[in-house]
Amino acid sequence: MSENFQQNLNGKKPVPGGPFLMQLLFKEKVSTPSRERMEEVMQRHCGTTECFCYDEKMAGFALKKHMATFQEGEAPVQLMVIHCSDFSAEIFDEFLKSQMWDCREERDRILRECQYQVAATDLLAAALPAKERANLDMDLMDALAELYPTCEAFYFQNCGKLVLGKTVREHQIQGLDRFIRFGVNARFFNIQNTTDMLVDTMGMGTLFLPDLQYHFHDMDPNWVINHAYNLASYLLQNDCPIQSGETVDGVADGQICRDIQWRCQYEEALVQPSRGVLDVCMGEYASGKREG
Repeated sequence: MSENFQQNLNGKKPVPGGPFLMQLLFKEKVSTPSRERMEEVMQRHCGTTECFCYDEKMAGFALKKHMATFQEGEAPVQLMVIHCSDFSAEIFDEFLKSQMWDCREERDRILRECQYQVAATDLLAAALPAKERANLDMDLMDALAELYPTCEAFYFQNCGKLVLGKTVREHQIQGLDRFIRFGVNARFFNIQNTTDMLVDTMGMGTLFLPDLQYHFHDMDPNWVINHAYNLASYLLQNDCPIQSGETVDGVADGQICRDIQWRCQYEEALVQPSRGVLDVCMGEYASGKREG
């Protein structure tokens, strides 16, 4: 990485459980599928739906299979699709762009050539259990990939991931692992004027689960990134059973190893945005000081 960034923990904190927002990017303006076509595809991917809104601006779908429970009663979760509008890459600063690893070679071309977008989000989904919401948001992604086959790239706002549309359309991932692949971003930073590195994740907070953080030296960062995705998957699959002071399997020669145990504890993030993270202390490879 050649970019230099200043630590800034004074910005706006992400809201845990906030809306899951996708932006589909296009080179040319795209037509809105018919109401009937949208209903058919959404129902096939997301279960029984009711299209309660379809006009020149947006389409809205209520999901009878996914009910959000509140003190006042139950309400169906809603999925909203905002029809094609202008897009400008100026919304992405250099810090955000530096962590778009999934299409790094094509990032600048995509952001330069794509001038239109279709946006989609969930509403009331924060009330769902983590696993149910993760699968629903990925069902929505798969439905959109089918409805908009000319989409050049998907941008997942909750985690800052930019992924080629072709990758989304052709993926063969099943179940919750889809959310780890597309809804979670493992970021990587070199710490200036040191040999230290930092890997953290973005996106788990959407499900009220902790993001991860590793501050370390003298280990291949790709091994650490792989560990982060595996640990994030474990947290989602098991509803985050890890408490401060407990340990997880570490890494040896690039492989997860039960003979090595890394201690975990909850701390404040070292890199923006400001948020709580589950810090993984990597034993002999750990850098910096830990609280507690």
